[in-house]
Amino acid sequence: MSMYGLLIDYQFCYGCHTCELACKQEHNLPVGKFGIKVAVSGPMQMDEDTWSFNNIPIPTDLCDLCRDRVRKGKQPACVHHCQGGVIKFGTVNELAKFMELRPKRVLFTPKVDL
Repeated sequence: MSMYGLLIDYQFCYGCHTCELACKQEHNLPVGKFGIKVAVSGPMQMDEDTWSFNNIPIPTDLCDLCRDRVRKGKQPACVHHCQGGVIKFGTVNELAKFMELRPKRVLFTPKVDL
């Protein structure tokens, strides 16, 4: 049985929060509950003229990888609606290949049956 997950390339996330909204709507989550939440890191001054500011989508314990959508052959809601295309869904083996391309990626693999 393959293990599935999300690969998040936070280097290019521009903080639109569409993943949060899509997840909340898909799962009818109440105010204050999230299946994925965009955290903000920064701004941090790197040197006199350079600042670092990252938006980092972080799946929570409520994330089930949109089990019902995936069983119907669809992508998880956060992946489908991500405007920056920074969230990918697939098997851990598939996603590991993408991880080698750029360093600022995070792999999330919840324990859910798909």
